[in-house]
Amino acid sequence: MSLYCGIACRRKSFWCYRLLSTYVTKTRYLFELKEDDDACKNAQKTGAFYLFHSLAPLLQKSEHQYLAPQHSLLELEKLLGKFGQDTQRIEDSVLIGCSAQREAWFALDLGLNSSSPINASLQKREMETELKGSFIELSKALLQLNVKDASLLSTAQALLRWHDAHQFCSRSGQPTKKNMAGSKRVCPSNKIIYYPQVTPVVITLVSDGTQCLLARQSSFPKGMYSALAGFCDIGESLEEAVRREVAEEVGLEVERLQYSASQHWPFPNSSLMIACHATVKRGQTEIQVNLRELEAAAWFSHDEVAKALRRNGPYTQQLNGTFPFWLPPKLAIAHQLIKEWVEKPTCSALPA
Repeated sequence: MSLYCGIACRRKSFWCYRLLSTYVTKTRYLFELKEDDDACKNAQKTGAFYLFHSLAPLLQKSEHQYLAPQHSLLELEKLLGKFGQDTQRIEDSVLIGCSAQREAWFALDLGLNSSSPINASLQKREMETELKGSFIELSKALLQLNVKDASLLSTAQALLRWHDAHQFCSRSGQPTKKNMAGSKRVCPSNKIIYYPQVTPVVITLVSDGTQCLLARQSSFPKGMYSALAGFCDIGESLEEAVRREVAEEVGLEVERLQYSASQHWPFPNSSLMIACHATVKRGQTEIQVNLRELEAAAWFSHDEVAKALRRNGPYTQQLNGTFPFWLPPKLAIAHQLIKEWVEKPTCSALPA
């Protein structure tokens, strides 16, 4: 009897934890919607939609930031009807998340060509007037969004772009069909399943213990320096990618490295940024800049970097023609890496 009670109590505790854990509840709910088309379609009835036009999200200006308005299924159906569109277009939407109350969130692009031949791209200006907002490139608006909207819209844009680029099977050449949630596409002729993918990128802050190395590409805003970054090659481990990128870009050999964090980054085509700290031997710090990769690279002292973190760049050109040294914005994982180094410049690391 006591053994039975113990098992029963443990089971009760286990299920209570499951019921009380918002994260687990949301995760299991989203999994259900991805696997069950009927459940996903039913979730759209009480869900909310974020709208895009040619991968640019619909935003509304509010003081010093942008807000991403939500639309119900009924509002979306009325909108499509007003512009002569079939409500079947809603099936082009993708699932991007849900609330703690299990309100599912979807994204729909009204500018990309629909999978249905009867639904053409909708005109941007007419849509903006009707929706009382503007379709703004995400790269230009990202830093003026709150954390929730920035994350959701980044996910949405990445999924919408992937579906737009993978409408045909690479093996048979036949049109692929997305599931209701947009978590995969299937080729009807050979049953090959395609899943959305991200590209792994290592981003590394190199230090010699007292200084850190920052670099810039010609495409960066004037005056901005950041950590080294590069795509992982096929067959490489993360450690190997870090060592190679540092050697390629600045001609230094990494002695030790430490993982920091990761971040999804929607530009240019959905990357997984894997952030690391790396150290090189003192005395072996002579930089050899690879001008095919970088415009410039230099060592910066702790005080210089700490001062730059307190700035709110970008800045305008100074009288002498130069631009003040500034760092990536807080939203970027490069900022987090640099901030970690400033707060604890001699953090422990593992051999590379």
